[in-house]
Amino acid sequence: MGISTAKTALRARDVFRRGGLLAKWHPRFEYRPGQLAMAEEVEAALAERRHLIVEAGTGTGKTLAYLFPVIASGKRVIVSTGTKALQEQLFNQDIPFIEERLGRELRVAYMKGRANYLCREKLYEAENRPILSGLEEIEDFAKIKAWEKETETGDRAELKTLPANSGAWHKVDARREMCAGSKCGLFEKCFITLMHQKAAEADVIIVNHHLFFADLALREDDFAQIIPDYQAVVFDEAHEIEEAAGQHFGVQISSYRFEELTRDVRQTAFQNEFGSKGIDTALDQLNLRSVQFFQVFDNLEGRRAFRERPVFLKRNSEAYEALIAGLALLEAQLKLVREKTDLVIPLERRAQELEAALRLVIEVDAPSYVYWMERRGRGVFLQATPIDIAEILAEKLFEQVPCVVLTSATLAVDGNFDFVKGRLGLTGPRELIVPGHFDYAKQALLYVPENLPDPRSEQFAARATDEILAVLSYSRGRAFVLFTSYAQMRRVYEAVEPRLDHPTFLQGTAPNSALLEDFKATPNAVLFATASFWQGVDVPGEQLSCVIIDKLPFAAPSDPIVEARIRAIRQAGGKPFDEFQVPEAVLALKQGFGRLIRSAQDRGVLVLLDNRVMKQRYGKVFLDSLPDYAFSTDIADVARFFDPPTVP
Repeated sequence: MGISTAKTALRARDVFRRGGLLAKWHPRFEYRPGQLAMAEEVEAALAERRHLIVEAGTGTGKTLAYLFPVIASGKRVIVSTGTKALQEQLFNQDIPFIEERLGRELRVAYMKGRANYLCREKLYEAENRPILSGLEEIEDFAKIKAWEKETETGDRAELKTLPANSGAWHKVDARREMCAGSKCGLFEKCFITLMHQKAAEADVIIVNHHLFFADLALREDDFAQIIPDYQAVVFDEAHEIEEAAGQHFGVQISSYRFEELTRDVRQTAFQNEFGSKGIDTALDQLNLRSVQFFQVFDNLEGRRAFRERPVFLKRNSEAYEALIAGLALLEAQLKLVREKTDLVIPLERRAQELEAALRLVIEVDAPSYVYWMERRGRGVFLQATPIDIAEILAEKLFEQVPCVVLTSATLAVDGNFDFVKGRLGLTGPRELIVPGHFDYAKQALLYVPENLPDPRSEQFAARATDEILAVLSYSRGRAFVLFTSYAQMRRVYEAVEPRLDHPTFLQGTAPNSALLEDFKATPNAVLFATASFWQGVDVPGEQLSCVIIDKLPFAAPSDPIVEARIRAIRQAGGKPFDEFQVPEAVLALKQGFGRLIRSAQDRGVLVLLDNRVMKQRYGKVFLDSLPDYAFSTDIADVARFFDPPTVP
């Protein structure tokens, strides 16, 4: 994207009012009072150096509502998105739209994590070294090699024909773990260098939440920053930032990281001819000790609290100390390699980081962190996560950045932002709730069956199966059936699928992106899925006319992070169910139901199979937090919605 120093002096009202510039620029422009109100609030927050939180319902046009004021502000602003897909939409669609209307190029750049970019050094090395395995990797490498000659960014998103799980890409990407930085002979031609140069010249830098908080955590340690300094941040899909921040202000160690280190050292030593008997011995020792250490953890799938770590350390001190010694031995052998320092430095650094992370997770006991472990397949993950990130974000973000704007379609609970502000440590912001732009009372029906048993009972799955089949017969498929657990999803799917006349898709049988594309392309399809499809998934039009949710999405209290947060609230004298569990579930339910109505033409039925929403006192909070849907407990209304009686 080209560079220009010119700024626009446009005010939000000039752009978004009736008969304003957007109306002149866009033949199908529809005046939206909420869009104008949001744009003026963003404009004011930037000018006054105040924080702002905005819930902007679906159809508000929130992207343009914050982009125009951001561009007009004259400040360097970071726009952080929940997904790389939204990041690419902003850069490749929304920014060009504004540039075309303004008649000039803007100083805009985007930044992604290093694994999204090609490393030219690795690519050129791979042409001369036998690192590829199998025909698929050889074919993928040929695509990458041809693309490298024409790409200006090195961003793999440009390479549409490359499979998402390409083994060849993993061997030539620009991961920090194998980067020599400024000591690399191709540093000046490096795509990472180019990304940083463009960002340094830009007024607006588009990133994603994980990169933003990775950068914020690095700044905390005074180690290195990824993103140039800025005066303001806009978080789009801001409901996701607590989880993203928690990951990056915590510590993670895994069996895979040890496997990757030994593999990369062995491969790099072989390719660059600095292998030795000492390095081979150190690698064999480290591999053996890593396997022995991670074998002491149980084989139960899923995640659980990692309690009584002093007892664990006492019982397993021999395996733990052997692993620490194995890392030290490898570091010592790498230091002996004098002639290849640019290749060895990143490997040494990784060994040092692994040792530091391992000591933090096993030895350090910080009351403000929850320690937990997870087994996924053959992998073991050990993690330390902040129980409450409010204090961290208050200190590192909200007190340091003059203006932070948080926006999403799901931030308010029962008409206010108290929950989100408390979770994130945000005090005294400007606030705005913009209702959705659609006529929900006409476009959507919320159906809650009265006669189903409690979702926690043994009878629920069988009765829910009958209800789902009845609803799908009226909707003629065209539905997402969303569950709060994989076990329930599989149980109901196995009961429904043989009795259903419509094509079905099940999460886990193919990559999520492939399932979504197949669903869109298959008439009358039904997709059975869990949390991955509760947000960030758009299927406008009749193809998705029904969303069925099995139960209110309360987080499992046995989850170690949830359990720790409940305990912390209780110890502080609070009421964790009312103050944490219910608001969290409300926002999750709003996200799930948000899949259905994505345009003014969409119509559909929302089904909640959990009638506790009508029977329990907390149900009112859920219902009052949802848009103003039409409501029924009679399945006959579902039938009439999909097949309204004809008027003679």
